[in-house]
Amino acid sequence: MNPTDLLLVVDVQNDFLPGGALAVPHGDDVIPVIRALAPRFDNVILTQDWHPPGHVSFASHHGLTPFSAIELPYGKQVLWPDHCVQGSRGAEFAADLSIPHAQAVIRKGFHAHTDSYSAFLEADRKTPTGLAGLLRERGISTVFLCGLATDFCVVWSALDAKAAGFEAIVVEDACRAIDTDGSLAAARAAMQDAKIRRILSTAI
Repeated sequence: MNPTDLLLVVDVQNDFLPGGALAVPHGDDVIPVIRALAPRFDNVILTQDWHPPGHVSFASHHGLTPFSAIELPYGKQVLWPDHCVQGSRGAEFAADLSIPHAQAVIRKGFHAHTDSYSAFLEADRKTPTGLAGLLRERGISTVFLCGLATDFCVVWSALDAKAAGFEAIVVEDACRAIDTDGSLAAARAAMQDAKIRRILSTAI
């Protein structure tokens, strides 16, 4: 691959896999695809959902039902089952996700009162993770995205990569979606509007 290309592997963690606290249907199907894809890239970065106990995005924190929604100072927040709690097994990367040459891990969602889907900006849309600056200093121009889930962390990261001036390309067969209340269709429409390419790993 071009040395200005990056593979961004989004949230392939135990809690998002079958049997996890917030399992993405068939989420484990992405692992062999990503493992085959990663060696083609010199530059690989992983993201990791990393919530403190009692995080504001947890339904249990509010005594409400998972997948309901509330308004927070930064807007609408979907409430999730407790997941990817710091230091827990659920927060660990999938055991079969072997990418020894990955160069960095971007942890997100670690502020107790702000959720974070995107690898670039937290849900308040103001607080950066530092990833954009890292990529600029490294001379990266194109970000290939894969992982979980297409309709939340992957699409938010892709849109923010594009907005930050990078070319963003989503590798569809290396992603899976939650697809709740039309979220996958909405994500695809948003990517189309932003002119974000969607490809298969065989095209790389």
